[in-house]
Amino acid sequence: MSGRAVRGGWFALGWVAVGIGSIGVVVPGLPTTVFFVAAAACFSRSSPRFEQWVLTRPGVGPMVRDYRAGLGMPRRAKVAAITSIAVVCSLSAFLALDAWWLRGVVLGAGAVGAAWILWRIPTRDPHLRPGRGRRGERDPDPNVVDGPR
Repeated sequence: MSGRAVRGGWFALGWVAVGIGSIGVVVPGLPTTVFFVAAAACFSRSSPRFEQWVLTRPGVGPMVRDYRAGLGMPRRAKVAAITSIAVVCSLSAFLALDAWWLRGVVLGAGAVGAAWILWRIPTRDPHLRPGRGRRGERDPDPNVVDGPR
């Protein structure tokens, strides 16, 4: 396959990820950030211009940059994500589905998503400021004096 065809494939896949992530903005239970992270990764292989476009989006750009920097998710965001997974999967399984095996699939998928967030995505240190290099920078301690006064 030619390099141009491969780049075109990455570009198309990036736009598919942007589309699904955009739907996730309005559909409860459908993740948004993960698809924009994937879109940025696809665009990094095909179009630096659109990679920058994803990174500068007001709603998702900071989250994608934080993920790339290895900063993880804030504790409140993790709690909100796991809570919404539990609520949406439970409602879907017990109110919308009759087949026991399908309920199991939905609940299992929710459990996998919650476990991934809990154990694979680091919880951001509340003292780290996003966007400050690979590991971030700690906020200055207000109790420490910088030299003589």
